[in-house]
Amino acid sequence: MPRPSVPVLAAAVIGLFAVAAFVVWGIPYFFQPVDFLGPTATLGSQSARAVITAIVDEGQIEVDGRSQLYQVMRAQVLEGELMGIPFDVDYGKRNMRFDSARFAPGDEVYLLINKLPNNVVTAYYDDYVRSRPLLMLFAAFVLSILVLGRWKGLRSLIALGFSMLVIIAYIIPHILAGEDPVKISLIGSTVLLGVTLYLTYGWNLKTHASTLSMFLTLTIAGGLSVLFVGLTRLTGYGDESSMFLMQFSAVQIDPRGLLLGGMIIGSLGVLDDLVTSQSAAVVEIHDANPALGFRRVFEKAMRVGRDHVAATVNTLVLAYTGASLPLLLMFTLAQGSYGYLLNSEFISEEVVRTLVGSLGLMAAVPISTLIATGLIVYQVRLGPWRAILGPEADHGETHVH
Repeated sequence: MPRPSVPVLAAAVIGLFAVAAFVVWGIPYFFQPVDFLGPTATLGSQSARAVITAIVDEGQIEVDGRSQLYQVMRAQVLEGELMGIPFDVDYGKRNMRFDSARFAPGDEVYLLINKLPNNVVTAYYDDYVRSRPLLMLFAAFVLSILVLGRWKGLRSLIALGFSMLVIIAYIIPHILAGEDPVKISLIGSTVLLGVTLYLTYGWNLKTHASTLSMFLTLTIAGGLSVLFVGLTRLTGYGDESSMFLMQFSAVQIDPRGLLLGGMIIGSLGVLDDLVTSQSAAVVEIHDANPALGFRRVFEKAMRVGRDHVAATVNTLVLAYTGASLPLLLMFTLAQGSYGYLLNSEFISEEVVRTLVGSLGLMAAVPISTLIATGLIVYQVRLGPWRAILGPEADHGETHVH
């Protein structure tokens, strides 16, 4: 009976150690419920879903010097202890209305239910129920991925679900419990990378190169974030949501750590796209001409990476500018100084986030190209480890050399 090779034994020992560490440390840490104290009233607890059964009255009215549509709607509550009870709800007759949509019988809305001390119950329009169009959009998204990506598309959807599970079930509760946001974000990012990349792209050389490149690039981006958040003396209070969080939370949360953690997690998505694209480019170039040496493969892949990073950086800048567009318009209308605007913490946070993310992207191109090229071109030098590390990429994408 042949004896197992050293790589096989080493892989078995590493696997057993990883399983034991997860059982001893991982299960209690990740799956133990985390207690955290929040506000006494649950967000949305006073709202109830209702259906409009009739439009009692509608017309135009002037409010604060502005003409707007008003409607008095009869809505029947669909849930809770008041289910089946109708209310006449005024929308736009007394308060400013920010839309011009006409409601019709059959539309579903949320009503804000207010119980007065004298047992009188009043209802006010809260918001439109958007569940149905959102589900339609999500179904179109899922169907498109499955049609285009097939089995890989299905794996990417499972990976997406796992990512949301880690964020909702691990990152958010542990930060709210008072743990260091940077540490939690790094651990959560590591778990996301270790599972989603292999779940989506399989066990192969391309994924190994992408994972290693991602860890290195994320480390660089995290270091740059810590450095420039410190140099610019950002406090983390530039976003109003952070101030509301500090008021609601019963534990002390470090706002600067929260800012850094958000930068780390935000870098994952763009880096994932760029790093895996570079690794895939190296695999395809080598597969098209296996005779090409390290230098030629590296140069060709870098040309692809330069175009990709140029487009991605532009996308990042436009995305953050679009998010800040209302503030920019308001500041221009007030004829404020753009130097002062740039120096404000809200804008400075976005500038640091954008530029640090862009520097991470620029670092990712040579790092991922170098690692992928070395691993793919010199794979024959891996010896007995080559069989354990898997093919170059998923079967059906590229040939195995």
